[in-house]
Amino acid sequence: MTAATATRPLTPRPSPLTPRGTVWTALRLHGAALWIWVALVAVTAMGLLWACGLGADAVREEAHRLAASCAMDSFCGDTPDGATSLYEAVAQLAAYAIVYLPYLVAAWAGAALVARELESGTAALAWTQSVTPARWLAAQLAVPAALITAGTTVLVLLHRLMWTDGHRDILYQDWYETDAYRSNGTVAVAAALCAVAVGALVGMLVRRTLPALGLAVVVTVAVQTLGDVYRDSLWPVVTVTGAAALNIPDSAALVREGVILTSGERVGINAACVERTGADLKNCMSEHGISDFWATYHPSSHFWPLQLTETALLLTLTALAVFLAFRVLKRRTA
Repeated sequence: MTAATATRPLTPRPSPLTPRGTVWTALRLHGAALWIWVALVAVTAMGLLWACGLGADAVREEAHRLAASCAMDSFCGDTPDGATSLYEAVAQLAAYAIVYLPYLVAAWAGAALVARELESGTAALAWTQSVTPARWLAAQLAVPAALITAGTTVLVLLHRLMWTDGHRDILYQDWYETDAYRSNGTVAVAAALCAVAVGALVGMLVRRTLPALGLAVVVTVAVQTLGDVYRDSLWPVVTVTGAAALNIPDSAALVREGVILTSGERVGINAACVERTGADLKNCMSEHGISDFWATYHPSSHFWPLQLTETALLLTLTALAVFLAFRVLKRRTA
């Protein structure tokens, strides 16, 4: 006698790449913000790609056309047409999207990532579903941090491509200017991650949506401003005297300049005798009691040392904010 054996259908095993648990919950809760972020990255990336290719070609064609026209007409103007204006607008807007991203991230993180969940009780509900508070906060931070890191890295790489791929002659910016500096290196990614951590910490402390939003933005603006103010001090400057102080490289970021008096004292910015040459320069220096000139600056080779130093400081602040957020959570749920 044969016994019929019933075969049970096999349950398909979920893919390891499929988000589950707290990760899936975080994605569902912040789905709208996720799509806005994807759209922002996509639009900015398309603008940068256009600036790297078709936009740059259009600007050069316009410049050649203008040069040819001026060669035939000595009274022509040198005002560019629409291609150059459009290129400059797109490049500037793309830089703004990267530079001011931390403010948007801080506002969202402070208002929606933590404070709204605490204020509405969603977080407390999650803690009753076999999800510990620490695991909940870890998922709230890890998911947006991963997405923001990926998106910002793509934008920075595209901006560097635009900056270094033979387009410097039409960008009219120096490497040390705030927008160019922040958009071309690791500082942009670190600043965005710092904004997430600061926003989460503020949300944990305030626990109310609107106050957390405002305070998170204020703190992030303060961090960014301190970076701009003290950036020159993050790496040793090059100091020169004499003729070299009056002829620093065009690509260098001048930090300070001045004169050295006959007493040996160094005085700050002093335009006396700067425009003089030869015997006239010596007479002027003698009249003003000046023995030499001095200047301090950052050459273009200091770009990456400055970037990496500032990045390390921002990541340290990020780690501190995350640590404090978990400490606050532990105290309030103990």
